[in-house]
Amino acid sequence: QVHLVESGGGLVQPGGSLRLVCAASGMIFSLYDMNWYRQAPGKQREFVATITSSGIINYASSVKGRFTISRDMTKNTVDLQMNSLKPEDTAVYFCNAMGLLNNHWGQGTQVTVSS
Repeated sequence: QVHLVESGGGLVQPGGSLRLVCAASGMIFSLYDMNWYRQAPGKQREFVATITSSGIINYASSVKGRFTISRDMTKNTVDLQMNSLKPEDTAVYFCNAMGLLNNHWGQGTQVTVSS
């Protein structure tokens, strides 16, 4: 059974940094594209960043230059380093594993950017 567990969320002041970690188990990690999404209150879930099984990286325009996604094939983790955080980055952040035939989600971790 696939499990994705996010950690690292919390409360941070504007301009601060957080590092989110998604730990994957029960899957062949190297075969999956790994993504981060977020959902703010009253809004739809939106794409944040992706790192494919072959290492191709892409970001939403709203986070490009501030966020960095990476994956560790030995630890089966995918990280999201978030710098220069803004209040509009406040959301629940979800880890997503997308394979050829299936799609898995974590429970999410709350990120709140506020002074």
